[in-house]
Amino acid sequence: MIPRYTRPEMAAIWSPESKFQIWFEIEAHACDAQANLGVIPQEAAKEVWEKGSFEVERIDAIEREVHHDVIAFLTNLAEYVGPSSRFVHQGLTSSDVLDTCFNVQLVRATDILLEDMDKLLAVLRRRALEHKDDICIGRSHGIHAEPTTFGLKLAQAYAEFDRCKQRLVAARKEIGTCAISGAVGTFASIDPAVEAHVAEAMGLEIEPVSTQVIPRDRHAMYFSVLAVIASSIERLATEIRHLQRSEVLEAEEYFAAGQKGSSTMPHKRNPVLTENLTGLARLVRGAVTPALENVVLWHERDISHSSVERGIAPDATVTLDFALNRLTGVIDNLVVYPETMKINLDRLGGLIFSGRVLLALTQAGVSREAAYTYVQRNAMPVWRGEGQFLELLKADADVMAALSEAELEAMFDLTYHTKHVDTIFDRVFNS
Repeated sequence: MIPRYTRPEMAAIWSPESKFQIWFEIEAHACDAQANLGVIPQEAAKEVWEKGSFEVERIDAIEREVHHDVIAFLTNLAEYVGPSSRFVHQGLTSSDVLDTCFNVQLVRATDILLEDMDKLLAVLRRRALEHKDDICIGRSHGIHAEPTTFGLKLAQAYAEFDRCKQRLVAARKEIGTCAISGAVGTFASIDPAVEAHVAEAMGLEIEPVSTQVIPRDRHAMYFSVLAVIASSIERLATEIRHLQRSEVLEAEEYFAAGQKGSSTMPHKRNPVLTENLTGLARLVRGAVTPALENVVLWHERDISHSSVERGIAPDATVTLDFALNRLTGVIDNLVVYPETMKINLDRLGGLIFSGRVLLALTQAGVSREAAYTYVQRNAMPVWRGEGQFLELLKADADVMAALSEAELEAMFDLTYHTKHVDTIFDRVFNS
């Protein structure tokens, strides 16, 4: 986790203090369940809650000697609990604590990410409605295609992130399981009722069948969802970066008073936030391949996944949390230039209406092949700066034999391309 791209609430989930507190709660809840079953004294379970505590520095010191993090934690816990500590961790294996804690952390991280998504969706909705009718050129392959509206661009992003939110909700359910099943997952030394009790107490579901670990296909799916969200962030960020190019300048990131764009060129206003988001998306996606490879473990358990997850879990969730909040700020403060959009619509001298002229000719009885030829032969000179498309079409005898001047001019009406915008918005925001 890099402090530059870290928000405190998410970082706190992955702190040693948070991890060991969750470990303690898992052990203490397990003691409660064991006491209810009569396996350990009720008083012992009570003492664990009343006296139980830990010190991160002390745990680290013990681990340097024993080279086992859970044993180091239990040793430090015993120093606080006293004689009743012999009843702690009875029938459990280290993975019961580690994996259940890990999933608690991922669930809590996901709850923050879901809040982030709600904030982003609210901003996208507001800005989409604000610019619903601001006509701009749509581009395919980076080239002017046909008109659309800036609001539709943002509505598309809203729909995409709404899908991302639903995937994240599903990922939270997928990852929210608990395993307190003992060595190799057979419950030989611990009653399944303990697992059920701990799961309920920690806000998780029981893992139907574990080995000595919770199956890592769950985690592979989880990190894949985070990667999809990151790619959606990059998609919108890249759109903004293109729209901010000097030759386009239909929208740009807010440039604050006193902000500097370049150490050399004082005139620069660079899309640094969206460029940053592009880079952050790469980091989040970088967690996917290791997560997929973690699915394959030896037999009932090995720890080849452990070192990987210590890195990718905090890094991916912290980075995505930061990125979602940065994107929300970018969209909230995005400066939009409808007048420039109008200028850009006219840059190709009317060529953006070629598709409609083609259709009109076919509807007037001209074959599609001939109509395409008529339209294209008048379009190519416009590319070379040799006139306006409408005027060249009017001078073409084949075109005018099929269409009247009034019919031809009607093909150049921008509102033709926006007549179903309300329908699309209703689908996105009201369905």
